[in-house]
Order: sequence, then structure tokens, then C-alpha cells
Amino acid sequence: MDITEVPVSQTDSKGKKKKNKKAKKQKKSVEEAESSSGVDNKEDVKMKSEAAEAAFPPTFSVSEIKNKQRRHLMFMKLKQEKRKQKMQLKKKKKKEREALGDKAPPKEVPKTIENQRVYDETTVDPEDEEVAFDEGTDEFSAYFNGLTNPKVLITTSDRPRGRTVRFCEQLATVVPNAHVYYRRGLALKRVIPQCVARNFTYLMVINEDRKIPNGMVLCHLPDGPTAHFKISSVRLRKEMKRRGKDPTEHSPEVILNNFTTRLGHSIGRLLAALFPQDPQFVGRQVATFHNQRDFIFFRFHRYIFKNEKKVGIQELGPRFTLKLRSLQKGTFDSKFGEYEWVLKRHEMDACRRKFQL
Repeated sequence: MDITEVPVSQTDSKGKKKKNKKAKKQKKSVEEAESSSGVDNKEDVKMKSEAAEAAFPPTFSVSEIKNKQRRHLMFMKLKQEKRKQKMQLKKKKKKEREALGDKAPPKEVPKTIENQRVYDETTVDPEDEEVAFDEGTDEFSAYFNGLTNPKVLITTSDRPRGRTVRFCEQLATVVPNAHVYYRRGLALKRVIPQCVARNFTYLMVINEDRKIPNGMVLCHLPDGPTAHFKISSVRLRKEMKRRGKDPTEHSPEVILNNFTTRLGHSIGRLLAALFPQDPQFVGRQVATFHNQRDFIFFRFHRYIFKNEKKVGIQELGPRFTLKLRSLQKGTFDSKFGEYEWVLKRHEMDACRRKFQL
């Protein structure tokens, strides 16, 4: 079989070259378009990530994240973001105040449970004549008129444990003219007449539960009233950091804070009558009963004047918190006693902004 060669003309080869050049140009244009679209995609990704960061507090709840570590990281990040926003707002307000100078508006008072307190009709006015008359005729009038000096007997429940005994001993160093006696199984109805016969003005009973002090009965003698407190957050001297040396025998000063209602006024007078009226300022010791949200915080400090403006204080201990449970007229009588006030938790603690003391 014969094969004949067909000669290729020059015009055909030129046409092929032109087509190849056109194809190459089209490829380059496609690549350029793809590269430009790739840059656009990167910019879109960046914009999306920035938008995601701007809308960081997530639209869903953090608690919905099931992975514990992831949930914790997200929570910490959210907390940090809130702190940043708060600091920025604070700096902005500060700059505005500095720019305005004297024309700056007054600072906003933060809302707290204390300053949002529901008004109580029994709030005491110091200039009220009725209150002054009641104070002149109540059970503590002899003490406040300087006719009697406080003498306190401190005892415990039956078979006290070491912590309760140490707490009573430390209380005796805080309250002047206080004596600690062991109960020995006697009923309080038998103890009270013996206290009155020996000229005691107070009977303080410290109760315990599971080796921890949890209650206090404070009975004013000879005519009452009797208050029952719950004790919590007891810390003895050895358990306190940076405490001072043991207190001296000087009579301390007494500070009573925020006892505003009629009930709070009577509780304040009950606590004040534990201490002598003539404090010895040489000892520089202060006993503080601070009422806040019906919890009475007790602290015992020693102070020193560093200069005309600065004062240094040092806590001596012990410290504890009281919560009033009941106030009874007369001396202690659990069966036939007449109660002036009793804590009813579900009724009285329903509103968080209403306080009794």
C-alpha cells in the first residue's frame, strides 16, 4: 500500500500558532480572575471573622455548650469582653468629667439592697418624744441613768465541747466583769434566781450543735427582756490572720450601727447594756455591733492614731455573726413566756428589701 505525503501549507501553521496564543491568553485571564477572586474571598473571610468578633457575645447561651473545657473557655472570654467594655465606658466617663470640670453632673449612686430598702413605719426618730419616754421607763433605764453596773454570767449548754468552751472564755475577755460558769445540767429556771441573788445583770447562754456554737440566749436580769440569736461564722483568735495581742482589761468603747426600727432600737440597747458606760480610752479598744440586712456582725479592734489624719486598726477577735430569732418579754420561759417578736422566715423574708432591725 502506497502512502502519499500531503504537504502542509505555511498558512495552516500560522493559523495554529495564532490559536495557541489565543488559548494561552484566555488561560492567563482565567488565572488572573481566579487570583483576584481568591483575594476577594480572603477579604470576605477576614470581614466575616471581624464581624464574628464584633458580635462576640454569642447569640446562644454558653450553658448549651456540652464540652466542659470549651464552655469554660467561652465563659472566660465572655467575662473578659464584658470587663473590657466596662473599663472603656469608665475611661470615657472620666474623660468627659475632666473636660467638663465643675460643670460635670454628680456621680450616680449605685443601687443596693440597703438604699432601696422598703420604708418601715416603726423607724425611730431620735427627736420623737414617745421614744424618749419609752427609753426613760424601759428595763434598761437604770443602766443608762448610771444606777447599775453590768455584771455578766456566761454559761453553755450541757456537756460543752472544747471549741464552745474556748469561745466563752474569749467572750469573757471582751465583756468586762464577765464570769464563766459551767452549766452542770441545771435548768435555766433554776439558774436565773441564783443570778439575781448574786447581782448579775445578764445571763448569756451559748448553745452548740455538732461541737460548733450555733445559738445564744441573752437574758437581761431581773426583769428581762430575753433575746434568742442564731450564731454563725464564729472565728476564734487562733484562726484569725494578722490578729493583735490579747485584749487588756480596759473597758472598751461600743459602736452600734444601723439599728433604726423600734425593734432594732431595743436590740441595740440590749447589746449596749453589756458594757460599762465609762470606756477607758487608754486601752484603745472598740467593740462594734454592725447591723446589715438583719445580720449583726461583731468585731473587736484596737486602734492607734498614726497622725492627725490616719488611724491604724488591728483586730483582736473573736468574731461572729448574730441573727435574731425571737424577743421575749421578761426572763427566759419557753412554755409560758410572752413573745414580743418571733422570726417567721416565709412571711418576713419574702421581700429581700424589707428589714426588721
